[in-house]
Amino acid sequence: MTQQTVTLRQTVLGSGRPKIAVPITGATEAAILAQATAVKAAKPDLVEWRIDYFEGVTDAQQLTATGTQLRAALGDLALLTTFRTHGEGGELALSDDAYFKICDAVIAGGYTDAIDVERYHNETAVKAVVEKAHAQQVKVIMSNHDFDKTPVAAEIVQRLTSMAAFGADVPKMAVMPQSVEDVLTLLTATHQAASTLAQPIITMSMADLGKVSRIAGEVFGSAVSFGTVGAASAPGQISLTHLQHDLDDLKLTD
Repeated sequence: MTQQTVTLRQTVLGSGRPKIAVPITGATEAAILAQATAVKAAKPDLVEWRIDYFEGVTDAQQLTATGTQLRAALGDLALLTTFRTHGEGGELALSDDAYFKICDAVIAGGYTDAIDVERYHNETAVKAVVEKAHAQQVKVIMSNHDFDKTPVAAEIVQRLTSMAAFGADVPKMAVMPQSVEDVLTLLTATHQAASTLAQPIITMSMADLGKVSRIAGEVFGSAVSFGTVGAASAPGQISLTHLQHDLDDLKLTD
């Protein structure tokens, strides 16, 4: 299996140390740009703009204006734009139609390097968004989040595999552990999927119990870990400075 890499500006996913993404979660343009200044100074590998926190997210014009300002503020830092639906741990409950309109607006805005697309919506609509993104040279990180439990390893691998089949550049799966065994299940599934899929993948076991999965990606096959500068956007995220040291300490030598 030839392992592909995915390049977002100067950041290459799927090669070497897992790359660190830091979320921006501001509700207003001013808060978003202030966070961007702090995040850029901390030097992550990429930024995830969580637009479900942004109060203007349903106004395409306002979204594009703020996204364009954010793009300018980040300079050469790679940008992933994510609307996380309420059912998968996000801030705002929307209909599927409204969700896909926001995805379309992000792609048309011309400011993002990658977009997060949730796998478990209408399959025709998901595939259409992937096509639109790729037509604009926007990479797709396709995701699924289970905040209640950890599915069996075969199910995790199947979900990641289906994302690859739907055209995802990077399949992503996050699960909630209820036991140490659940964390081992996620790590086992990560290794299996990374060994069988050509695409880089992102996985994590959430909360305190799953923190080990956020630093062990190079060993098990997860290409990105999400750290924090200020506010966290998911349970179990580790501060950027600690995460950088942890990933360096666990680096595999050639």
